[in-house]
Amino acid sequence: MSHSTKSPEGQVEDAVKDNWVDSLAPIFARPYLRLSRADRPIGTWLLYIPCIWGILLAAIYDENLQIRDAWLILASGAGAWLMRGAGCTWNDITDRDYDSKVARTRSRPIPSGQVTVPQAAAWMGFQAIIAFAILLSFGQQAVIMGITSLGFIAVYPFAKRFTWWPQVFLGLAFNWGALLGWVAHHGSLEWPAVVLYLSGVAWTLFYDTIYAYQDTKDDALIGVKSTALLFGEYGSRWLSLFLGLSVVLMAVAIAMVLPISSSSFWIAIIGPALFGCHMARQLYILDTNDSKILLRLFRAMRNVGFWPVIFFIIVALL
Repeated sequence: MSHSTKSPEGQVEDAVKDNWVDSLAPIFARPYLRLSRADRPIGTWLLYIPCIWGILLAAIYDENLQIRDAWLILASGAGAWLMRGAGCTWNDITDRDYDSKVARTRSRPIPSGQVTVPQAAAWMGFQAIIAFAILLSFGQQAVIMGITSLGFIAVYPFAKRFTWWPQVFLGLAFNWGALLGWVAHHGSLEWPAVVLYLSGVAWTLFYDTIYAYQDTKDDALIGVKSTALLFGEYGSRWLSLFLGLSVVLMAVAIAMVLPISSSSFWIAIIGPALFGCHMARQLYILDTNDSKILLRLFRAMRNVGFWPVIFFIIVALL
């Protein structure tokens, strides 16, 4: 395959400027770290944050924040980094022909010729094995939950070929950590975790639709589907719906854990309230025709997701 599509020094076009991979990582490792999106860390945060939600809400439910929860939170971060990397590598393997036709993605390591498919597959397996080793420390039920998520991860790259709603599959995969984190702390799955999970899925529909608007022209040309293409000029209306669903479902999850009459409930509910306010502000400045604004809003989603974390921590410590 021709190397003519490489960005200068192998950098990926939509990577964070002056990121550590392109400036500090050993040269031999850079293509593999780019496959893992280590130069674009927002995806790791979006996979990690629901894990923290699940652990903390379970601790509030049990009224028992443990020292072990510190390990679960730290290990979930490492696992999110690894599994996001493995998932992105799998995505790039399956999408390599599409990526070579899209301006934003043709500089990725496989279509640009920095990494071969067998090398990428080996790297994917290496990351998955380490992630599984970490998962083993979470307990048997959590291990089962983690393995169950692999189906969504495997299907997601193909979803845009058969449905206008590939963002749903991404949401199902990316928010599995809410269920996993709950089970790792509590030992079994309960309905509040499921409702929290659905809140996360709605959140993913919000932020990944914004992200998908960057590629609508290229996606239409090459024949792949997305919610951004489906919604077109009515995107803001749908995004408002996803925003509302996410906030309401998170509030319901909190109400299933804490008595509405308690002060702890009203402290915890500030999290989804600010979560929703932050998204509403993003919706106000959204311009679906401006790729710079779209990428900036997407990258800001880490800060959005941390609002519930802050207030869950406060309540768990009370």
